[in-house]
Amino acid sequence: MTGVIPSPNDPGRPDGQGGAHAGEDRRHMIRRRALTLLIIVLLIGVPAGYLVISANQSRASGKDKEAKYSATGLTEGWPSKLQRRIYQVPVPHPAWWVASYETNNWKTSRLYVEFETSDVGLTAFLTSMGMSEKDLKKDHLPIGERDRNVTGWTFDGPGTWSGLVHKQKNPAPTHDVVVNHDKPGYPRVYVVARTVP
Repeated sequence: MTGVIPSPNDPGRPDGQGGAHAGEDRRHMIRRRALTLLIIVLLIGVPAGYLVISANQSRASGKDKEAKYSATGLTEGWPSKLQRRIYQVPVPHPAWWVASYETNNWKTSRLYVEFETSDVGLTAFLTSMGMSEKDLKKDHLPIGERDRNVTGWTFDGPGTWSGLVHKQKNPAPTHDVVVNHDKPGYPRVYVVARTVP
């Protein structure tokens, strides 16, 4: 009995390396690997790209804030809970672009606070001091020159400006409040709280 020797191009060869069939398998394998590589690149590359963009935006925002406050006595960040309690400055939630600065001497202690909030946040802030929006007088800027020099605040930008003075009997603090409504729905609040030790 004579055996038949398979041709090198015979797809039925037991080693599975026959001609056209082997070429098809190889192309399929290359295509599968390329697709797998593309998926891996997308799964890793896209989130990494977002992280880089986010980090750059965060860094730019930090630089903006740093530049904004470096020219003033203010420090970026919320006043401590103790400061907020002593000076009775209830920074509302939500609030952003928060900055504060405290000065003390034998005669008077002051806490300067600046923040941006929502209309609801402004209402909550004023209500917690026993005041309301109707107590804000248009174009009234009770924060004086001395305090403006300490903080670098200038109240001559665009927007509707209003203010109030919340007087209390010593040793409770008195508050000078100025509000800018330049961005509708997002008032910017400036507070000077004074207390006599």
